[in-house]
Amino acid sequence: MALPPLVEPAAELTKAEVERYSRHLIIPDVGMAGQKRLKNAKVLVVGAGGLGSPALLYLAAAGVGTLGIVEFDVVDESNLQRQVIHGQSDVGRSKGESARDSIREINPFVEVRLHETRLDSSNVLDIFRDYDLILDGTDNFATRYLVNDAAVLLGKPYVWGSIFRFEGQASVFWEDAPNGKGLNYRDLYPEPPPPGMVPSCAEGGVLGVLCASIGSIMVNEAIKLITGIGEPLLGRLMVYDALEMSYKTIKVRKDPDTAPITELIDYDAFCGVVSDDAQLAAAGHTITPLELKEMIDAGKDFALIDVREQNEYEIVSIPGATLIPKDRILSGEALAEIPQDKPVVLHCKSGVRSAEALAALHKAGFRDAVHVGGGVLAWAKQIDPSLPVY
Repeated sequence: MALPPLVEPAAELTKAEVERYSRHLIIPDVGMAGQKRLKNAKVLVVGAGGLGSPALLYLAAAGVGTLGIVEFDVVDESNLQRQVIHGQSDVGRSKGESARDSIREINPFVEVRLHETRLDSSNVLDIFRDYDLILDGTDNFATRYLVNDAAVLLGKPYVWGSIFRFEGQASVFWEDAPNGKGLNYRDLYPEPPPPGMVPSCAEGGVLGVLCASIGSIMVNEAIKLITGIGEPLLGRLMVYDALEMSYKTIKVRKDPDTAPITELIDYDAFCGVVSDDAQLAAAGHTITPLELKEMIDAGKDFALIDVREQNEYEIVSIPGATLIPKDRILSGEALAEIPQDKPVVLHCKSGVRSAEALAALHKAGFRDAVHVGGGVLAWAKQIDPSLPVY
């Protein structure tokens, strides 16, 4: 069932706008009224990364009159495999500024507002307040819950997307939706997964083109909400498998046990970037890359264990490291492979997974085990800049 249009139409379209959007105007369901609604719409996209890139480009091309971008990061070369709003010449630039310039090239009639700040509980309500619709393309649970709760408190609808390796998901959340359809992200995911359980795209990877698939679906949902056409994904979770080329939808219903959202909270604490056990294990048992190098140069006899995955190990590794993936340590399967007669040093990509593995080793009796803060990324930056990073 279609929802009422989210935005009132603008007064008029100029001759240039009519010519630009003519392929929309001849669609009966969109027409002049729908295009005027798009012109009058104010849409905020959280993140100008994998999902935000195609979303911003297609929102701009569709004629959304005002686009806001929340982004504080800079363009890195590893972004270019999927973040198509940026180019080689943008490496090192502000992602927000790069995205703005690309949007202006796509459609000069779009007003772009930059919010070059990290979204948090202190600023999210002020940033969201002036927009009709939010698109959430973030890749961490803390920000997802923050976006959801702020949207609920302000009565705003938002379109959500998620990607990982070959699979993507998308849905629409709107607590105050008409016709009793209201629900929010917490009805789908009442609690975040345990820290370290779900790897990020930076840890697990993502097929670049998957971003375009899910990002375009998010824009499709935004257009439907703004113009009041079609049936939005409110109350449905769409799951896409790029390898099987399959789409399926799962019904999402209001969870009667979900507590009402009345205030913003500490979302980092709620989601826990690293578990309490990992934080306790790492306290006093973390060494720097320089200290690791000194151990190697001194010829000390110790076991250096890389807890990443095989494909990551093949990209870059610290000389002398033995690969034992974290999950094999956490399950106890690999404990017999870890020597008990010499010091043990763990490392991963950035230090998060190795801290989780360290906690497991401490519980298993390897009380003197340590891990490398910053992981192989810090090693490449501080010790051997010739190594590639990812």
